Parts: sequence; structure tokens; C-alpha cells
Amino acid sequence: MRRVFLIAGEASGDALGAALMQGLKTLCPEGIEFTGVGGELMQAEGLNSLFPMRELSVMGVAEVLPKYRALMRRINQCADQIVADRPDVLITIDSPDFSLRVARRVKDRSDIRTVHYVAPTVWAWRSGRAKKMAPIIDQVLALLPFEPPYMQAEGMRCDFVGHPIVAAPTVTDQDAADFRARHGIAGDDRLLLVLPGSRQGEVSRLCPIFGDTVARLAKTHPDLRIVLPVAPAVTDDVRRLTAKWAIAPVLIDTAADGGIDEKRGAFRAADLALAASGTVSLELAAAETPMVVAYDMNWISFQIIKAMAKIDTVTLVNIITGEKVVPEYLGNACKPDAIATALTALMDDPAAIARQKQAARDVMAQLGAGGEAPGLRAARAVLDGLNA
Repeated sequence: MRRVFLIAGEASGDALGAALMQGLKTLCPEGIEFTGVGGELMQAEGLNSLFPMRELSVMGVAEVLPKYRALMRRINQCADQIVADRPDVLITIDSPDFSLRVARRVKDRSDIRTVHYVAPTVWAWRSGRAKKMAPIIDQVLALLPFEPPYMQAEGMRCDFVGHPIVAAPTVTDQDAADFRARHGIAGDDRLLLVLPGSRQGEVSRLCPIFGDTVARLAKTHPDLRIVLPVAPAVTDDVRRLTAKWAIAPVLIDTAADGGIDEKRGAFRAADLALAASGTVSLELAAAETPMVVAYDMNWISFQIIKAMAKIDTVTLVNIITGEKVVPEYLGNACKPDAIATALTALMDDPAAIARQKQAARDVMAQLGAGGEAPGLRAARAVLDGLNA
């Protein structure tokens, strides 16, 4: 009987944890016991959560400070429980501010093996994080194929296990055609997918810019239609901010029944996308949807990040392929005129569209598409580490 303690602090980690648990159950026919902290998906796989995961889903200094004492109590509670239970392995999933504090306390008091799932982006900025992790983390599970050397250089074992995007359900051309039909979008209409982010600060800053971009495109592309999938946390904000756009967008409520399937259909049906930077670029790549990426933030924050950054592109498609196939408009460059010009150029350039589609296929192949499911690969890596 294997005994595993897992910690996830947000929805993406809950999904990674559930897939990992499925893999561990497949590879451990002798039985396995799960304890720790996780959400509904991990609990459905058999996790006995010490407390609700939502207590850890806090972002930003202003949000963390009022809950600092409560979070520290939860950190100590987890560490005490792990040391008392002595599981075969502690697996922390992303959420490093919480997870690594727990791992440090556990390592200070025991020799329990520690695994961290999702490598920090030391290849982009704050490279010192790997060195700080090394004394407390034995093994790292990486989502991106180029990450292991960064962890290994500091003495940690690191296994590339694949990105969860490759395990997402496949969306067909028929699904795309059905999406267009449901929303009255003709087959020859140009469909632009607009993705202004999932957090309030992002949509508040980007929706006006993206709306002005749409207004410019509307003047030259009368056949243009807009679809905008809405993250649950910003539904009201997006409805308000898009109410007067020159082209009324089809809003997709991703929290509604069938909302995620509608979102996948939209990604496949779109001719191109305007997206905030982030992992959404991989979702677009999975659907082979050409894109332009644009992002703006507080000027001071942008200057700090720009000064600390080790790379000159933020889009994962560009980073993984090593080529700037996806145009980016960041910070001061995030202006409606420039973005509209880039979208028009992409729409009118079949060769550029073909380059992006090929890059998307290359990215999916590098992330593990067509191979063993990432959750199963992660489970295999964890068990191999325990048996080494």
C-alpha cells in the first residue's frame, strides 16, 4: 500500500492532481492512499482533503496580507500532519508560495521524499528560484520539454511529463461547423476569437483596448464576427465592458452546462484570435488557431518584469519553437491601431497562417501529443523516483 500526501492550491493544480492520482491508481494495483489538500476533482479520485482548497486560492499582496496568519496556520498544519503520517512521498502541485513553505518544514524535520509538480519559470525570470528549491525538493515534474536542465543543474531530478493540454478532448471540423451554425455565423464570415484574460484586472485593462481594435477592424471587414469566451470570475465585468463594442460579441459562459465544449468549439471554429498572453496560447495552438498576442499592465510592473526577464518573447508557442511566429504587442506597444494592423496582415497572409499552424503542430508534438497521457507519465516518474 502506497501512501501519498498531495497539496494543490488552485483549479489548475486540482486538475493536474486528479490526473496524477488516476495514473498512480493505474500503476499501483496493490492499493494507494491519498491525503492532503485538493479540490473537487482530486476528492473525486479519493483524496481526503484536510480543509477546503479554496482557502489557498489567494493571489496578490493585497489579498494575501489579511489572510497571512490563517495561511501560516494551514502551512504548519500540513507540515505537522505530513511529519506525523510519514507518507511515502509528498507531492506539491504548483502554488509555490504555499507548497514550498510546507516542503521546507517537512524537510527540516524528516527525510520524506518531496516532489514538486510544475517547474518554476526560471528560464524566463528569477532564475534563483531553482537554487532555493534544491535543498527541499528531491524531484520536479516539468510541463515543458526544455525545463529539466534548469532543475538538474541545481541537483534536483527533473522529469518532463507532458502538458495537460495534449490530453484535452479533440475538437473536429464538424464540431466547429456546428458551433457556427448554432450561433448564426456563416461559413464565409471571418470569425475572430477575443480572449482578454480571466482576472478582473486583466479584463478591465484589456477590454477597452480590444474593443477599440474591433472598432477599427469593423470599418474594413464587414463580414467580421466576434466570439468571446467568458471566465466565471469576470462574467459581469465582460458584459459591461463589451456592451458598446462596434461588433457585438457572442459571449460564451464557460461556467454554464456545456460551456467548456462551446469554448472548444469556438477555438476550432475561429479564423484567428486576439489573446492576452498566458497559457491560452497553448489552447489556441491545440486548435491550430492563428493568433496575435497583446497584453498591458501597470507601467511600473511592466518595467520591473521587463528588466528582470531573460527572454524577449512571452508567448509559449514562440518560446517552445524558438521562433517568433506569433506577433506580440506588449506594454507600450499594446495599442489598438498596431493590433488591428497585425490582425489584418495575418488575415490577408495565407503563408503566415500556414507558418502558425505548422508551429502549433510542432508545439503539440513537443508537449507530448500522441504519447502517454501526462497524468500517467507523471505517476510513472513519481514511482520511479521512489524506487530509485
